[in-house]
Amino acid sequence: MILCPRRLRLRRCRIGGCHIILERDDSMKFVILGKNIEVTDGLRAAVEEKIGKLERYFTPETEVHVTLSVEKDRQKIEVTIPVKGNIIRSEQVSSDMYVSIDLVEEIIERQLKKYKSKLTDNQQAAASYFKKDYIEKDYMDEEEIKIIRSKKFDIKPMYPEDACVQMELLGHTFFVFINAETDQVNVVYKRKGNTYGLIEPEA
Repeated sequence: MILCPRRLRLRRCRIGGCHIILERDDSMKFVILGKNIEVTDGLRAAVEEKIGKLERYFTPETEVHVTLSVEKDRQKIEVTIPVKGNIIRSEQVSSDMYVSIDLVEEIIERQLKKYKSKLTDNQQAAASYFKKDYIEKDYMDEEEIKIIRSKKFDIKPMYPEDACVQMELLGHTFFVFINAETDQVNVVYKRKGNTYGLIEPEA
């Protein structure tokens, strides 16, 4: 009899995507979602093997959310790891999903080393997410965040479309405003292809 080191449990299926949870008693928990792509055994194994290298930083209770998506020739992976009031996140796009998976792990590891002191400023809370070796180790490439410029301006209520127009008139790539429909602070930003994005707070 062959024992599988991970327990696979199908949480939810729907058109265009499928949630899969990969669990092992001594490792992080992977939640994988596919959009316009089937999460094959090969892709699942690649995610587990490559991103699983981050296990040396995180405790076994840490949950990693992975979204694989395809749009034309864009093979994108998004990885989100919620920790101690922060969110470690990275996304990478290439013409090959396996290349994207390789790249995203390297970026997240770089983030962990660069912002280690910020992520572990409260060691008691950090202990719930990070391993002791990571909390105690010093990384040479860690950098201090410096804000060199500050600007204040009035935030006016307007609709997102009007905010995009105002952003273009100012020649900026993003614009902060109060959404006239929700009375919440929103951000519009420029995307490729002369399109726009909207960032809204979520309770």
